[in-house]
Amino acid sequence: MAIGNHDFMIDDDDDDASPDIAPDITSGAALDIRQPTVLTAPLVFSSPHSGRQYPAAFVDASRLAPTVLRRSEDSFVDEIFAAAPDFGAPLLRALFPRAYVDANREAFELDPEMFDGPLPDYVRTRSPRITAGLGTVPRVVANGDAIYSGMLSFAEARRRIDSHHRPYHRALASLVEAARRAFGASLVIDCHSMPSAQAPGIRTKGIKNVDIVLGDNHGAACAPEVTALAERLLSDMGYRVVRNRPYAGGYITRRHGRPEEGQHALQIEINRALYMDERRVQRGPELPGVIRHMNRLVKALCNIDPAILQGDPRRLPKAAE
Repeated sequence: MAIGNHDFMIDDDDDDASPDIAPDITSGAALDIRQPTVLTAPLVFSSPHSGRQYPAAFVDASRLAPTVLRRSEDSFVDEIFAAAPDFGAPLLRALFPRAYVDANREAFELDPEMFDGPLPDYVRTRSPRITAGLGTVPRVVANGDAIYSGMLSFAEARRRIDSHHRPYHRALASLVEAARRAFGASLVIDCHSMPSAQAPGIRTKGIKNVDIVLGDNHGAACAPEVTALAERLLSDMGYRVVRNRPYAGGYITRRHGRPEEGQHALQIEINRALYMDERRVQRGPELPGVIRHMNRLVKALCNIDPAILQGDPRRLPKAAE
C-alpha cells in the first residue's frame, strides 16, 4: 500500500490516455491514502474506480486496446476530490483499474461463464451486475466490449481479489472506524463518474441530460439532511442533479450506509462530459472549474455537525461562499 500525507502527481502532457503499465500484479501498490494533517471531520472520501495502473499480463491477455480499457475508469475523479484532506477528511483511492478488479462489488461476485472450471460454492454467480458483465472481475468494459478472448482460472480471480480488492476494503473499513472513534459517527462519500451517453434523461423543462446523480440507496444509506445539503449546493452551482436514477449506490454505499448505527454513505456520480474528453480519455479545459465546485461541496460536507450523523437533526452548515 502507498499510505501517507502527500499530493498526487498530476501530469499536464497530452498523453493522458496512456495507462501506467505495471510488470505484474504485485509490483504496484493496490491503493493510496491521503490523510489530513488533523482529522477534523467524520467523513471518508472513496474513489474506487479511478485507478490507472494496468498489469502488463492483464493488458496482454485482453483483446482490447489500452485506451478502450481505460474507458471503464472513473478517470480523474481522484483529482476532482483531491482536496478532501485540506478540509480534514482522508481520501482513499484505488490505484488498480476497474477493468482488472472492481472494488465496488462484493468480494466474490463472478460470472461463471468467464471461467475454465466450476466456481466454489461461496461465490455469488447471479446478480444484475453479473448479468451485465460487471462483476468483481468484469467480463466487459463500459461500452459492452468483451475484455478477454479466452477463459480465466478462478485462481487468477482470487489472486486479484486478495491482492487488490480486499486491501481496499480493509483500508476503507479502518478509515471509517477511525472516524467513528473520533466523532461517534461516519459518512463515506463514494466518488464516481458516469459516461455521458448513459446519463439519464429528464423529460421536463427541456432538460435532456443530468450532470450529477446522488445515490443514497433510496434514502436507506444516508441521513436525508446530508443528501438534501449536497443536492442544494450542487443545484445552486448550476448543476442538474437527480437522486438514485439510475445509480442508487453500489456495494460500498450499501455496505457502509447504516444510518441507524450512525454510519452513512452517499455516492456521487459526475457526468464525464463536464470535465474530460471521454473518447480520448483526456482532461478537458473545464476540469479546474469542476474541481473548484467540488471543493465547495467537500468543505460544506466536512462542516456537517456529527450530531446529525448520530441521528440528532440540528442546524446544517450554510452553503460555502
